[in-house]
Amino acid sequence: MVNEAIKETNYHFKGQTDFYRGKVRDVYFFEDTVAMIATDRISAFDVVLPKPIPYKGQVLNQVATKFLMETRDIVPNWVKSTPDPNVTIGIKCEPFLVEMVIRGYLAGHAWRVYRSGKRKICGVELPEGLKENDKLPKPVITPTTKAKEGHDEDISKQEILAQGIVSKDDYEQLEKYTYALFERGSEIARQNHLILVDTKYEFGKFQGQIYLIDEIHTPDSSRYFYRKGYEERQRKGEAQKQLSKEFVRQWLISNGFQGKRGQQIPEMNDNLVETISGRYIELYESVTGEKFQKQNNEAILKRIEKNINLALE
Repeated sequence: MVNEAIKETNYHFKGQTDFYRGKVRDVYFFEDTVAMIATDRISAFDVVLPKPIPYKGQVLNQVATKFLMETRDIVPNWVKSTPDPNVTIGIKCEPFLVEMVIRGYLAGHAWRVYRSGKRKICGVELPEGLKENDKLPKPVITPTTKAKEGHDEDISKQEILAQGIVSKDDYEQLEKYTYALFERGSEIARQNHLILVDTKYEFGKFQGQIYLIDEIHTPDSSRYFYRKGYEERQRKGEAQKQLSKEFVRQWLISNGFQGKRGQQIPEMNDNLVETISGRYIELYESVTGEKFQKQNNEAILKRIEKNINLALE
């Protein structure tokens, strides 16, 4: 099987009104519809790395679709159809300019802030005496601004409301949805012997209705620990066994790159690309409890174009 990977797409569809290339997704806009292609690009520290990862886009799209379908009773979402393993077609919503990050454990960015001596993140007070990867007394929402380019920035609820980024009523509804989605995601993770550590949700509006948009509970938007051995590893002060993109960030850090000005992205050899691909497939199988079916990636760009055209007819 050919391991072609999608670095970018450059289609021109009938009725297309706009196009946006994100860090990972290529988005085609129509009058009231969006076609979102999960490419195989990979980003870390808000920088797109030079080589695409085979099957990564398929993993992201299929994990997101599964969990969007499994949370429709909590909040309506944007999905209309998934005509291709890498494609979702949905409602064209006006996105809120914040990402709702929610954390059940002290890990990643929150741990780095805590370790630096700060006890407040996004206006939320954290207790003294926590260790890396400790469970928080209760899940906390630490929102970020949704940057068009460059880094998303931490922001507090108070600042969001004061700046009028989101109205008070809408923000409080987003909070309710975020806590409920995280509870459902944590429950599903538990069934698959995992811990949902932290994740983010994005929301938008269409005709006055709030919708859950983009992806949820994927390896790009979430961090998972293996449940088995978690307590013992915490007791011994050992690193947790993770299922997330954190291993890519750690590889970059160990090679002197954290997305800062003047730093050079280290070279990605074929072995590394294959390892990352394997880790994404492992995550798919662990998170969903299902076997991953690799699509034939030969002529993948033509396949996607054909399937989007058929779906838009």
